Amino acid sequence: MLTHLRHVDLAVPDYDKQLDFYAGVWGLTRTEEDSGLAFLAAEGSPEQYVVRLRKAAEKRLDLVSYGAASPADVDALAERLLAGDVELISRPGTVDTPGGGYGFRFFDVDGRTIEVSADVEVRRHRKVEEKEAIPVKLSHVVLNSPDLNRTRAWYERHLGFRLSDTLSSPHMGEVMHFMRISSQHHSMAIAQGPHTALHHVSFEMRGLDEYMRGSGRVMRAGFKKIWGPGRHLAGDNTFTYFLDPHGNTVEYTTELELLDEDTWHPHVYDFSQPEVTDQWGTANPMSEIVAKESFNDPDRGVFVAPPV
Repeated sequence: MLTHLRHVDLAVPDYDKQLDFYAGVWGLTRTEEDSGLAFLAAEGSPEQYVVRLRKAAEKRLDLVSYGAASPADVDALAERLLAGDVELISRPGTVDTPGGGYGFRFFDVDGRTIEVSADVEVRRHRKVEEKEAIPVKLSHVVLNSPDLNRTRAWYERHLGFRLSDTLSSPHMGEVMHFMRISSQHHSMAIAQGPHTALHHVSFEMRGLDEYMRGSGRVMRAGFKKIWGPGRHLAGDNTFTYFLDPHGNTVEYTTELELLDEDTWHPHVYDFSQPEVTDQWGTANPMSEIVAKESFNDPDRGVFVAPPV
């Protein structure tokens, strides 16, 4: 019933510093702002916003929002979740954020707030031009879970996600599942972590040149690069990962694989092989230090609905 990823909402104590980062060097467009709440759009995306920032006493992931095709699908999903004993935060109704729409919120198995909505007004957007190194759209979100396979099973059962690929190793077992709701290789991935937290948020660039120019701009601005530039095997997409001012990992990517739903079969890739994590061999090696950065801080929003 889900069609695509809409936006990822973050709460942070140092709101001004975070807003300067996303609306400045990262390349998003500030569309609306009111009393410690800012909405940021990607110029190439029809979504009203792809990131929402909220000023709060504690850092947390406020919510992850997905689109549905129609209000009828929103209602049907709400009924299905209720029948499956999923805790709803709100019942389907009018969405009071830019673009409006019809939707509702609920907790996933790890206690994250998820929103599903339909009939959101399309934002006036534009083609991102050659050499314009700003995000075209939100690509995907990766979530840390202390029980990788429980979370995977929950998303498959309740929200219809499908497995695209898995990362594993002989010593650690399965460490990441790439999940899709369309032909895009993944709109979400679930990573094995020590606690529930945001792993990273990824933004699609126009092409390879724009991806490299954007990565270079963020590096020159002095923000910490964790890993990259390189190209993953699962998803076949490029990657450069940075830390935002509050320690959330954000990624520039491009050329994420589109799958043939009729013929695709999930792979299990051994991520201890360097060509799996980076086909090009240009990124700094994956290490415990790199992995630890994306564990992030324990999410303070688990089973606590955001106030807005």
